[in-house]
Amino acid sequence: MTSPRRRPYGAWKAPYARPSRGGAPGRTRSAPYLFLLPAALLFALFFALPIGYAVWLSLHKVHVSGLGLGSGARAEVWAGLENYRDTLTDSEVAQGALRVLGYGCIVVPVMLGLALLFALMLDSERVRFTPFTRLAIFLPYAVPGVVAALLWGFLYLPDVSPFSYVLERLGLPQPDLLDGGPLYLALSNIAVWGGTGFNMIVIYTALQAVPAEVYEAARLDGATPLQIALRIKIPMVAPSLVLTFFFSIIATLQVFNEPTTLRPLTNSVSTTWSPLMKVYQDAFGNGDIHRAAAEATIIALVTLVLSFGFLRAANRRTKQEAAR
Repeated sequence: MTSPRRRPYGAWKAPYARPSRGGAPGRTRSAPYLFLLPAALLFALFFALPIGYAVWLSLHKVHVSGLGLGSGARAEVWAGLENYRDTLTDSEVAQGALRVLGYGCIVVPVMLGLALLFALMLDSERVRFTPFTRLAIFLPYAVPGVVAALLWGFLYLPDVSPFSYVLERLGLPQPDLLDGGPLYLALSNIAVWGGTGFNMIVIYTALQAVPAEVYEAARLDGATPLQIALRIKIPMVAPSLVLTFFFSIIATLQVFNEPTTLRPLTNSVSTTWSPLMKVYQDAFGNGDIHRAAAEATIIALVTLVLSFGFLRAANRRTKQEAAR
């Protein structure tokens, strides 16, 4: 009895054939948008919508009829660019911007310089207890800004500060860090103390990603540790330095916690010391929410322009160096 002939290989069709791409084009094309939908909704509700509402408020003002009593005495009317014109010509806003400029000239270079120095030290082979040291430098960043400002504020007060007590016992002068020019140093110290650890972690992570073969080749060529740090490590972590500088600029323009927390401890910090404090004062102190919306919009635009210009300049320089 002869056995049935077998069909050639490949003659049988798979019972569950993979559907072709053209079978369900609508489902395939809509899948990415379905995954992006939750993030898009959150962005629209908690970012785009508040910005749009703030812009709408900045273009209006409250018109008061008579004494402002009774129904209809206060009405919201169109103001156009009047709030923006008043903000740009306000001397308090200009003075606050100058204070923040001086504050940033101290904070940004000192904080990034210390962060780079600590990252290079931790990346050195001679450093011991690296995990503990890294945690100790990063730990101040975990302290909330208000708590840090309160701690440093009481250390600055001559009556309760242990530093003032030690200086008094030694017969040395006791500087008042909450008055005049030293106030900038006092505020900058709080920001540097709290932000150096975060920037150090970013730079140190970039250093850890550098291949070890690069350092080994430099040592074989006779490079010293200082030369390796200056000519290899720092150029290799330049993108991380750009990123930390970008974050530092944004944080400087939005300084609010430190001067607001120290204000009850000294008369040198006014309610409009920084632009964001001016926004808060106009919105909740003076009750002019429309003027505050215009000020907030201008701050956001300035931050956007500076950030975009800095990133564009950094990208252009990176492309020029890559072309070389």
